[in-house]
Amino acid sequence: MTVDYPKSESTEIVPLNHGAFRILIVDNDKAHAMTMCESLERVGYPCTVATSGPEGIERIERDDFEIVITDLVMNEIDGIGVLKKAKSDLPGCEVIVVTGHGTISIAVEAMQQGAFNFLEKPLTPDKLRAAVARAAETVQLRQTNTDLLQRLDERFGYEGLIFADARMAHVIDRLKRISPTDASILIQGETGVGKELVAQAIHQNSPRKNKPFVPLNCAELSEHLLESELFGHAKGAYTDAATERVGRFEYANGGTLFLDEVGDMPMATQVKLLRVLESGEITRVGENKPIKINVRLLSATNCNLEEAISRGAFRSDLYYRLRIVTVMVPPLRERRDDIIPLMDHFRRQFAKRHGKAVKGIDKAVVKRFYQFDWPGNVRQLRNLVESMVVLDLDGVLGIDDLPEELMDEADYVVHPVALPPPSSTSTGSSVAEADGHMGLMDLVGQPMNEVEKRFISETLKFTNQNREEAAKMLQIGERTLYRKIKEYNLRGDN
Repeated sequence: MTVDYPKSESTEIVPLNHGAFRILIVDNDKAHAMTMCESLERVGYPCTVATSGPEGIERIERDDFEIVITDLVMNEIDGIGVLKKAKSDLPGCEVIVVTGHGTISIAVEAMQQGAFNFLEKPLTPDKLRAAVARAAETVQLRQTNTDLLQRLDERFGYEGLIFADARMAHVIDRLKRISPTDASILIQGETGVGKELVAQAIHQNSPRKNKPFVPLNCAELSEHLLESELFGHAKGAYTDAATERVGRFEYANGGTLFLDEVGDMPMATQVKLLRVLESGEITRVGENKPIKINVRLLSATNCNLEEAISRGAFRSDLYYRLRIVTVMVPPLRERRDDIIPLMDHFRRQFAKRHGKAVKGIDKAVVKRFYQFDWPGNVRQLRNLVESMVVLDLDGVLGIDDLPEELMDEADYVVHPVALPPPSSTSTGSSVAEADGHMGLMDLVGQPMNEVEKRFISETLKFTNQNREEAAKMLQIGERTLYRKIKEYNLRGDN
């Protein structure tokens, strides 16, 4: 099954299709579980029943569900354990907790762990169906918002920010309020979260949007070069200054200057930047004539500037000038609802760029991405999706296209394949043996990695080095085959 998002721009929520919401019922009272199952299946919901906590956990790990209904009090693993597992492993799932031992404290705990609803026994069919219908509506609304929010209304200028998570919705709301102003903004967040995209969104939604947006990474340049880039220099200002140079401040005049990694700015440059912010004037290196500038300054950092101030590495007066307003962009691991829309956005983007007909993403891959912690944030996700699009052969991003950091041990298994039986020569030896190829007896007593290496080598020879065909015969992904070729140093044979 693949994940592919509709491209309609309608905001209308279509009526619920009950069959689209798979439900897992976990209850160690089998009779009660079957009663709930029958009640829901009568109105079209497909249900799966697990009669213990461990079985419920196993089902969650193996299958995908939009809604989980779990009893609270069970042996071995209780309903809270099932709830935590479902919220951890199933993107977009809603969990309903059912119990005959309802207390306020238990209900509060369930809600704190992410439960959608808390129901007390005995349950009537109408009460159960109503709770499930509300959960299904929430799931459907989230799926609809995933598509709509990644194409934000163009009048706000935020169409470059793809999000579905409530934390990013809060960030967007903050941007809408600060963008029309001229206030200096400090954007904070880990490397790769998309701080420059946020800065671009602020600029595009400001009165300066028809003027230049000029970015500069402060960590990439030495103190000498950084000052030249910021303020410009006169001809002959230093040895290599053969011509006059206009700096970024001048180039951005009337528009927005974005200083990325501002926490890495040398102390001497910080002093000069503070003077510019206070006076509204710059002076080119090697000149004395001040130049008036009108620039909105946005800055970003992935480090703790208050800690840098305490170490004497950053000026406190500059810090307070830069951070009239702060915007904190949360890391991707803290806004997992953004993972799926980002995956699909990048899938479409890179399929178009590389001329690949990639129609969708396998559910197993979606689940793997959702569970990953993304230390490199959105930038890492973007790069991995591009890699998968480039390597894809069948039009669906599947397990065989996954990068190594998302691979499980089972993904590396090579399934044996039966090669055509060799013909016999007049001496009783096989043609393969006569040609110097392997015979089955040659493999007896060999280590498994040697057996695997020989099978891959012989399959490549059999297919005349056609790696795509060899991968199909071996029943492995072509990317896995490439990895094995490198691991066993078979490149010389190809």
